[in-house]
Amino acid sequence: MASPKTTSAQIVSLRPVPQAEAQEPPGPAGGRPDPNAAENALDQTVHAFVARMTGGVSPLSLAGAWFDWASHLALSPGRQFELAEMASREALQLWRQAGPLPDGQPPGRRARPGDRRYDDEAWSIWPFRHLANTHLAIERWWEEAARGVHGVAPEHRDIIAFAARQLLDLWSPSNGIATNPEVMLRALTTKGGSLRDGWHHWMEDLQIMASGRPAPGAEAYKVGETVAITPGKVVARTPLAEIIQYAPTTERVHAEPVVIVPAWIMKYYILDLSPENSLVRHLVAQGFTVFIVSWKNPTEADRNVAFDQYRTDGAMAAITAATQITGAQRVHGVGYCLGGTLLAITAAAMARDGDERLASLTLLAALTDFHEAGELRLFINDSQLALLEDMMAERGYLEGPQMMGAFNLLRSTDLIWSRMVREYMMGERRRLVDVMAWSLDTTRMPARMHAEYLRSLYLNNDLAEGRFNVGGQTVALQDIRVPIFVLGTEWDHIAPWRAVYKVHLSLDTDLTFALTNGGHNQGVVAPPGTPGRRFRLGHRSTQDRHLDADTWLAQHEPVDGSWWTGWTDWLQSHSPGPRIVPPPMGDAAAGYPPLTDGPGDYVRAKA
Repeated sequence: MASPKTTSAQIVSLRPVPQAEAQEPPGPAGGRPDPNAAENALDQTVHAFVARMTGGVSPLSLAGAWFDWASHLALSPGRQFELAEMASREALQLWRQAGPLPDGQPPGRRARPGDRRYDDEAWSIWPFRHLANTHLAIERWWEEAARGVHGVAPEHRDIIAFAARQLLDLWSPSNGIATNPEVMLRALTTKGGSLRDGWHHWMEDLQIMASGRPAPGAEAYKVGETVAITPGKVVARTPLAEIIQYAPTTERVHAEPVVIVPAWIMKYYILDLSPENSLVRHLVAQGFTVFIVSWKNPTEADRNVAFDQYRTDGAMAAITAATQITGAQRVHGVGYCLGGTLLAITAAAMARDGDERLASLTLLAALTDFHEAGELRLFINDSQLALLEDMMAERGYLEGPQMMGAFNLLRSTDLIWSRMVREYMMGERRRLVDVMAWSLDTTRMPARMHAEYLRSLYLNNDLAEGRFNVGGQTVALQDIRVPIFVLGTEWDHIAPWRAVYKVHLSLDTDLTFALTNGGHNQGVVAPPGTPGRRFRLGHRSTQDRHLDADTWLAQHEPVDGSWWTGWTDWLQSHSPGPRIVPPPMGDAAAGYPPLTDGPGDYVRAKA
């Protein structure tokens, strides 16, 4: 909503958010009451209750996967023999290693890549070494058992492997005080102080969860004071977004402005954190006029907001504001995560309709083909979505902490269990940095939008397969003809880089692909000068043959430094004209008077 001081003439609304119908469930065609309304309401209530009890995970989906796997295994005596033989080999090796003499190395060398739980030398001590080796052997056996049964549906195979890993992570010896030598040594050296501090941390976190107050250290990162402080003005406001224009810092700027569309799963300022980590500030310093979309944190009244309204009231509103204020004919579009998916859809619709206001397109850790969208896709099937939709129907939205819980579950070893060990058993409180504080500032998802997004993109993969509908007609990514820059991050568990790379198969235009080390957030927030940063950069013209992801990786050597420099060089190469005097901050004559200082009002709304 606009602030009380904002007049209706100052509100840019491309499509109103429907609210009146939000209180009534839709009936059958013709507007007659639904004769099964009471039964449907009862089913919805039961499903929502089940979803709350299971954290949004469908037990029927898990049961179906288990039955598929178990029944095929039961009819596969040869596979049973192989698994029994593997269990015997692992047991024999464990027996040989069960003695009290250390083997000289911690068990972590036999763990899966990225698993650092048993890397410390303390795990070489008996009996902890034996406990860790036993746990790792059971993990290896279950991974082999889940994935090697002929006839099991691939999605069920992956669900069984994922569920087994989660249960085994729960029972890891590293999670117990008496079975973790690092915890015991720390307790001895601190004379119990680490356990006392861990108890205090646990009680403090329970109080935080109950009261909703910020996490310890979050007070150092206040929106508009220490983060999201690049100077700017809100120059437009729609029911779903505020459009922020940033003040220039150079005497002359490129003629084409940059329009950034971030994800609305979290708040926009991941791209404008503290000054040294701000991508927005970096772009402004390179002589670009920057506009960004700051999304509204939806409430129950927004339950019927559709996915396409984020395009009209967000991406298109920002492009229109940027061209009207600057007088530019074209803009550089930049989309991050879900915002990148939305911008790709927007660009395809613009190309279909003959709208030529894009000079280039940049997609940062954004999926356009969801067929191989990583383990997050395990949560997306008809049973799972039915449960999720009924749960969202009660409140009209999906709560931010629940979505973050699903993301954390994908990397439970690092994001859940290791953190609990460090903070609650070893008494080490993690130091909150800006990107961590941002990740705790969660947002909600409108029920209708989220259901449309999950069903159409994740479940049906409509965009990549040419079925996605915008304005009554399908759109095709192949229609996009502007130069495109695509970024993938090596350790991304939300948008795996090989899935991001598949955009090559959907486009017939000039494409530059960059791969940087880091994860979904830390890989993107990688300013120049950050130690340990590297990236690979490759270009494909319309005449080049396709390279698969692994071949591309082998042919492009990493270079040290930040991908930001490679990208801004690319942007400047696609802004060939002379620099101009910076445009004004907003333009009242064009209908875009500055409404308030950045970061605006929408970003301050709490979940």
